[in-house]
Amino acid sequence: MSINMSVWTGRIDAGEGEAARRWHQVVQALPEGGAPGIAIIGFACDEGVRRNQGRVGAAGGPNALRKALANLAYHPTQPLYDAGDVVCDAGNLDAAQRKLALKVQQVSAAGHLPLVLGGGHETAYGHWLGLADAHPGKRIGIVNFDAHFDLRDADEATSGTPFAQIAADCAQHGQHFRYLCLGVAETANTQALFDTARQLGAEWRLDTDMNGWQLADIRGQLADFLDSVDVVYLTIDLDVLPAAQMPAVSAPAGYGVDIAVVESLAARIAKSGKLVGADLVEFNPEYDIDSHGAKAAARLAWSLARNLRR
Repeated sequence: MSINMSVWTGRIDAGEGEAARRWHQVVQALPEGGAPGIAIIGFACDEGVRRNQGRVGAAGGPNALRKALANLAYHPTQPLYDAGDVVCDAGNLDAAQRKLALKVQQVSAAGHLPLVLGGGHETAYGHWLGLADAHPGKRIGIVNFDAHFDLRDADEATSGTPFAQIAADCAQHGQHFRYLCLGVAETANTQALFDTARQLGAEWRLDTDMNGWQLADIRGQLADFLDSVDVVYLTIDLDVLPAAQMPAVSAPAGYGVDIAVVESLAARIAKSGKLVGADLVEFNPEYDIDSHGAKAAARLAWSLARNLRR
């Protein structure tokens, strides 16, 4: 997999020394034998979005998000690496997800935390497969910030099916499906999807119950979930944010969860010591407005890296 580092460019404040560095001055192409760190993987794919009748363009998300991250101020984190992109060729989503799984497994085995930049939410199934291979025998809990359950029953994989696919894999291998979805919009999920979530034992919280004044209660629910699993896979579907904060997605939210709430909770997960993989998905640069969406997504990725404890 080739790694294009040319996207990592930005301002340089040379007169202020090492303490004035930005991300583009710190990120390295992933080396063999590098110290454990955070490995950024792009999943340049929106085939699942197309199949789900959404607005395509998320395949351009990884590089757009790298550009938004490049100029952010660097504060000490674990080493930052770019592991390149997995591309979906000729609409072959299954093959792309398998390639992503292999990449996630490889960087995990090397001691790094995979930070995957999507791509549609079909990213999640490939990411999960890689984490399951890298952490055999572990109870992997999924925390999904999302307006949608993504538990649809369909004849082929789409951006709306990843957690149904994961649940089926868990059932096949005799594992418990541990899934917490935060920010679910009743307007965007049919009664059938709520019924499926109940049948699978999923936990969730509606977007209307994700306000800042409810943070203490949400943190308690999150803490209980984290205590029930060995390790955590965090996935942030950017359409959980209000449309005013995140216009650049396939399905902008009419209500949504404020970025301050999402960042606070995601930081809690990063600090827990249980996080083994994270991704940000559904960013579609074709629908961004003055980089509002890119900046919001980059802020969340920056916060995860800043707060990570392992």
